[in-house]
Amino acid sequence: MLRDSDIEHFVTEGFVRVDDAFPRAIADEARAILWNETGCDPNDRTTWTRPVIRLGGYAQPPFVKAASTPTICAALDRIVGEGRWVPLRGLGTFPIRFPSEVSAGDDGWHVDVSFALPEDDPNDFMGWRANVASRGRALLALFLFSDVGEDDAPTRIRARSHVDLARRLAPAGERGMTLRELAANDFAESATRPEVLATGPAGTVYLCHPFLVHAAQRHRGTTPRFLAQPPVFPKQPLRIDDAASAPVEIAIREALRTT
Repeated sequence: MLRDSDIEHFVTEGFVRVDDAFPRAIADEARAILWNETGCDPNDRTTWTRPVIRLGGYAQPPFVKAASTPTICAALDRIVGEGRWVPLRGLGTFPIRFPSEVSAGDDGWHVDVSFALPEDDPNDFMGWRANVASRGRALLALFLFSDVGEDDAPTRIRARSHVDLARRLAPAGERGMTLRELAANDFAESATRPEVLATGPAGTVYLCHPFLVHAAQRHRGTTPRFLAQPPVFPKQPLRIDDAASAPVEIAIREALRTT
């Protein structure tokens, strides 16, 4: 269960690490399914020919179990609010990263956008948007399905960058800003923030504020990294006024109050 100090860390730093969020046995079972889907042989490195293989969403029992443990549900209740988040029925895309001397070309700093306006092209991913109330997204979650050390392509996190993004989005109002607009300056406003690596044993989960700036990186280790990065959807719009009560909302409200 998350302690009060964990909630405070989420509000100020923009993320919280949940240890033993799901059992290692479930991670092992899910990883076996994913290995089969990659077409690679876990015992033959010559088959690991690409730096990253992206697999689609999975809803088989081990993935559903990993996403719905009592620990995960209790953590989401604490951060988003009891009954205010949509249960995870799958775990989204799996970017499986293999040891490689070359970059996959997808390691730029970014945030995860969540909606498009009627006049936007829904097929233009860079045209999707985020707004100051985080329309359509409550959290980003990082589920570690393999042991991830510092050399194993851990996700890079700019701690406290959710504060910078909230302030940047505020003037744009409900329309928000597109990912193209947000990335135009390479998220320079958060460039001096401390960088944290999302490491940990299989079964670890990082719950991240939707405004947290993060990035992939090249795998410099020896064992492929298996990670899921599902969004957590809100059942109702987030509030950032004085009625805000959930930590994910309070973090935005506090960011705007300290400008």
